[in-house]
Amino acid sequence: MSENGSAGSIVREQERPRVARGGGAATVQMVTAAAGARTMINGFTDIPPGAGIPLHFHDCEESVLVVSGRALVELDGVRHEAEAGCVTFVPSGVPHRFLNPSEAEPLRIFWTYASGSATRTLVETGETRPIATETE
Repeated sequence: MSENGSAGSIVREQERPRVARGGGAATVQMVTAAAGARTMINGFTDIPPGAGIPLHFHDCEESVLVVSGRALVELDGVRHEAEAGCVTFVPSGVPHRFLNPSEAEPLRIFWTYASGSATRTLVETGETRPIATETE
């Protein structure tokens, strides 16, 4: 049994809400407080061909696995190429975004925040919201 009294859980993507993220991307939160997590949040983001997520940063560390497709990953103003199987590490406060350079192939990433109360701040507007509230 885990520390919170839960024996763990299986989270099924098809049972979770899909949320528009801007730039054509959509996110599904997977492991959250609802699953018993207290110190992390993770999920999938799908980015269609030619689209990307807005430049943003978090108040905690983040790791992102490129599940499928190819990505242009912008980390603190520098763009890097990444393909399926690549994993990024993004320190707290570092502006970043994922772009899909393909004209035909979708990009799928799996992200994990190192905090159950992680926030996202959009660089363009300065708007900050808790990740856990982005469920609709």
